[in-house]
Amino acid sequence: MQTRLDVDIPRDPEAPRRARRAVEELGPAIDPTVRGDIVLLVSELITNSVKYGGTGDLRLQIEAPEPKRLRVEVVDQGSGFEPVARTRPRTEPGGWGLHLVETLADRWGVHEGSTHVWFEIDR
Repeated sequence: MQTRLDVDIPRDPEAPRRARRAVEELGPAIDPTVRGDIVLLVSELITNSVKYGGTGDLRLQIEAPEPKRLRVEVVDQGSGFEPVARTRPRTEPGGWGLHLVETLADRWGVHEGSTHVWFEIDR
């Protein structure tokens, strides 16, 4: 059973779909009760990278040492950003990615000065 995935994803509109498929490659290494959250958060972070990041491929890294415990990192070639709380009205679309990460992940962060975002789920 594969417990680690490290894949480059081309930066294009198909990137979120490719990232979801990459999560599926881990199969039973990810418990079905957390799989939906993982797929959602990976999709959100990859979408943010495509929308706001720099050029070149994205890197998706997933480590699942146990089915309900994993770490995900998304890296792109952007110039970095400061994560900020959502300030737009609820009725306005978009801007929910990092809010979802904050809500669903047990821990998350951004490597300072980069667009290297990670999260961990421990359930």
